[in-house]
Amino acid sequence: MPRSVSTNRELREKSRERILAAALEVFAEKGYEAASISDVTERAAVSRGLVSYYFTNKQRLAAELLDRWLDGIGGILGLQGSADERLAAIIDGSLMVAAATLPVQRLAITLMMLPATHPIFADVEAEKADRVREMEDAIRSIFAERGAAEPAVEEMLLRATLEGVTVKMAIYPATFPVEAIRRRLHASYSLPEPTAPLPIPSPQVDRLRAK
Repeated sequence: MPRSVSTNRELREKSRERILAAALEVFAEKGYEAASISDVTERAAVSRGLVSYYFTNKQRLAAELLDRWLDGIGGILGLQGSADERLAAIIDGSLMVAAATLPVQRLAITLMMLPATHPIFADVEAEKADRVREMEDAIRSIFAERGAAEPAVEEMLLRATLEGVTVKMAIYPATFPVEAIRRRLHASYSLPEPTAPLPIPSPQVDRLRAK
């Protein structure tokens, strides 16, 4: 009996997701430049033709992964509550996402910074210009409500701070004191002290060391 249209669509989507998951693993293990499409097809256990059907080349695979990363950080657009509550939610949400998706974070950081792949990131960012602008404006509106003299500068500083924290979490996952840093960030913005720790591993403050 022939498969239904919905069944075929579901199978195609599963194949596409398997390829993307394999690409993330391979890029994380070997580095983007050293990884090949053959590595991805072998890890995904699919034919090269199937990979080429969805992604014409390695650059498109990287672009899709970066596209999803940008979508992830755009989740702040749905936040509700007072300016302080939204700011606290951005800080906590960013730390939670970073802790839960460290392989994605490492890859995104690498692709953004490497000269060979920075143009890919720039293209993806340009394609999502409207959504990125909405995210920036959402953060700026929070600081405007809090009475900041320069909301745009505050938005850039917050994003730079959280991205820097994410880099350290990606490099030192076993020794980065997430909870202590979180509470320091809350205090730096005069937010109420969190009533409970985030539900993620967080070592005591000592020294950052790779393990």
